[in-house]
Amino acid sequence: MSGSEDGTGKGEGPGHPESAAARERAHAGLRPGPTGPVPGGPTASGTLLDTLRLAVVMLDTSGRVLLWSPLAEEMLGWAGEHIVGRRVSALIDLGEEGRPRQAPPATRRTASVPRPGPSERILAELLRTGGWDGILSVRHRDGHQVQVEARASLLVDGDGRPFVLVSIAETSRVRSMEHDLAALDSLFDSSPLGVAIFDTELRYVRVNEALTRMNAVPAEDTLGHRVEEIVTAGAADELTTLQRHVLATGRPVIDVVVPGPSGGWRSVSYHRLEDRAGRVLGISCSVMDVTERQQSAEKIERTRRRLALLNDVGSRLADLLDVRRIAEQLATTVVPRFCDYSGVILHPAVPDGGELPGAPYGERTEMRQLGIGAVKEGPLVDRMLGIGKVIQVDRASVFGSVLHSARPALVSSADELRDSVATFPGDPKVQAALDLGVRSLLVAPLRARGIVLGLLVVSRAGGREPFDQDDVDLAMELCDRSAAALDNARLYIREREGALMLQRSLLPRSVPEPPGVGLAFRYVPASTGAAAGGDWFDVIPLAGGRVALVVGDVIGHGLRAAATMGRLRTAVRTLAALEMAPEELLRRVDDLGDDLAAGTAEGWTATCVYAVYDPSTLRLAVARAGHPPPVLVEPGAHGGGRARLLESPAGVPLGVGGVDFESVELEVPDGSVLVLYTDGLVEARGEDIGVGMDRLRSVLARRPLRSLEEACDDLLATLAQGREPDDVALLMARLGGLPEGSTVHWTFRAEPSAVRRARRHVRQTLAEWGLRDLTDVTVLLVSELVTNSLRYARGPIGVRMVRGTSLLVEVSDPLPDPPRRRATGEEDEGGRGLQLVAHASRRWGTRHGPLGKTVWFELAFPAPATVAGGPLG
Repeated sequence: MSGSEDGTGKGEGPGHPESAAARERAHAGLRPGPTGPVPGGPTASGTLLDTLRLAVVMLDTSGRVLLWSPLAEEMLGWAGEHIVGRRVSALIDLGEEGRPRQAPPATRRTASVPRPGPSERILAELLRTGGWDGILSVRHRDGHQVQVEARASLLVDGDGRPFVLVSIAETSRVRSMEHDLAALDSLFDSSPLGVAIFDTELRYVRVNEALTRMNAVPAEDTLGHRVEEIVTAGAADELTTLQRHVLATGRPVIDVVVPGPSGGWRSVSYHRLEDRAGRVLGISCSVMDVTERQQSAEKIERTRRRLALLNDVGSRLADLLDVRRIAEQLATTVVPRFCDYSGVILHPAVPDGGELPGAPYGERTEMRQLGIGAVKEGPLVDRMLGIGKVIQVDRASVFGSVLHSARPALVSSADELRDSVATFPGDPKVQAALDLGVRSLLVAPLRARGIVLGLLVVSRAGGREPFDQDDVDLAMELCDRSAAALDNARLYIREREGALMLQRSLLPRSVPEPPGVGLAFRYVPASTGAAAGGDWFDVIPLAGGRVALVVGDVIGHGLRAAATMGRLRTAVRTLAALEMAPEELLRRVDDLGDDLAAGTAEGWTATCVYAVYDPSTLRLAVARAGHPPPVLVEPGAHGGGRARLLESPAGVPLGVGGVDFESVELEVPDGSVLVLYTDGLVEARGEDIGVGMDRLRSVLARRPLRSLEEACDDLLATLAQGREPDDVALLMARLGGLPEGSTVHWTFRAEPSAVRRARRHVRQTLAEWGLRDLTDVTVLLVSELVTNSLRYARGPIGVRMVRGTSLLVEVSDPLPDPPRRRATGEEDEGGRGLQLVAHASRRWGTRHGPLGKTVWFELAFPAPATVAGGPLG
């Protein structure tokens, strides 16, 4: 490799060596390329060669440059026109002894390093061996040294002439790329993740050892094959689809979990491989064994599902107080989330609120199935499960062992189910279960307060996994929660039945029918979970043919409310006998306070409406204590009527205390209907109670009220939709007058002749009424009462007689103080009037009025009870 001494390439013209070299290249069929970068050449391709920047130099066998590539010019700074035709020896940095300077041993790539000596020896070795490679320091045109790695090969052209082709690259670039490749190889081979490279045909071209261990397939049996030939068929289809998607779109797929080829789970990620020019080379794949992660996730998901099931069961049973609905909800909620078929079997005493067995269950126990759940329907299901079925359970059976031990039992296979005795020998339900494909059966006790109330029986069929210990634990948790709800419902039924019994015993079984008043009533207990309430009604006959109509509602439910209602009803009846005005009676009841409470530590409140009707005057007085207003339906011309609310002062509920009550008094048309009710009739969820009262009023106005009994039924049926599940008390009264001539009234001045005149009018009236048998006693008692009024009163004296179901006589005067009975001696001439009235009459009493007091007494009609005007009453 000799050349000019300076190697500058000076001198031009045909005789210049460069021209000779050009002629030699032309003779060899070579054409000089452009000296600058070629547009669209390697720089634009962006391939790996651009990173390596490999330059090409062609020499003849004497070391003269025949071809100098643009990258060589860019690497060393020498232009082609300056170097072509010259020898390259001037570019090589020589040591002190004229040897080429080589890289230190640590950086040498090969062991075939040329012996020290002139550059001609390198050429000689090349010509002798046909090739040479090594690291050289080459002088850049600007004077600094460039370390390059060179590879030279001796070649022969088509005419048989030899030439040397040299490839050079900067050592720094080569080392950087070698480091990168070494790092990638190290990561590829040492990665605990399985890594694979696929070509564009989706065939394995490289796999690491971790992946071969995961797939249990050696590398030599993997390379060249597709993924469907290595992994299981189910996962292979999914993986092939993912590979094609990534290869076509370039969008990576990250962490797709698929089944492993030998069990377990794998997380697979794919990325498309492209070179620097953007050409698609294939796809890369990383595989991670996520079996433990998946198992943990599945365990967490199972736990979540179980907690969700427990929560659903708890929320569905929380507000239920009906044993049958609880059993149905439990059985249907666990299907299909926990099992395929389910049944809730209970002791017969549980649904009816009876007492549970104190002693252990006997050799054979009769149970009832109250809840079922199934994934499908059909005759086999009906044979295995059935609402209301009576199930005989032997002590030696699977069901019997759970009843007696209160421990769950698990049947894990169809053979075990076939050989075991589920309930009793020969039970056809067992064969029906086998025909349905039941393969696993779990029986768990429903126990509360240490007593087994019944059984929860669940089963799985087909290919579903059999029950395991976790399922047993879940079933026991479900049973504990459900059994508590069942026991609460059982106890509630007992309390509700007791409250209803007490309430019905306290309500009137029949009501009196005073003259001029027609009555109809209904009491409807709550139809759903609410306990029996404190609603009540009453009809109380008063003196003078008057009648008190009462409807009330104790706030609350249950036995306490029913007991308070009984006390309140008794108090109202007792005070009504004292002939008090409606507002005064409510005030007296309110003053009773704690005496009416069910317990000393408990208060009470109640709403009430109290109305007094006098058929002889068609006058109605009404007072309310926080109760909905009555409805008065006045008769119309065509069978209907005008219905209006009697908006008297509402007052506050009884038991609040400290508030006065007010009443209103009005005259009602003959034949009007008064409707008293509790709020359960008009309250509806989500709307104001005023809407319900308007609805009641409109219903009453639309329909003729010829029959009060039918009207009660129609009202309940019409207003039942959408109303609150509360008790309803309804009382309807047709308000009429007494028959013509059934009442007379006289007013006398307070003078001695009043007694004589009163006796004469009474005797004459009784004769007209055909009640001569009552003349003597009536005249005697009237004389005593009028005489009393004359003695103590200073004003007019009124006498009133009413013929109804009995004979009523009233004597009124302006003196407010009632007369008092007093003890008399044998020699006393006076003081025996009231004693005489008390002994001679059926009943008697006094009442206050706006102008004074009234003393009244009643006499029973003699039998037969007929008078001149017709039948009495």
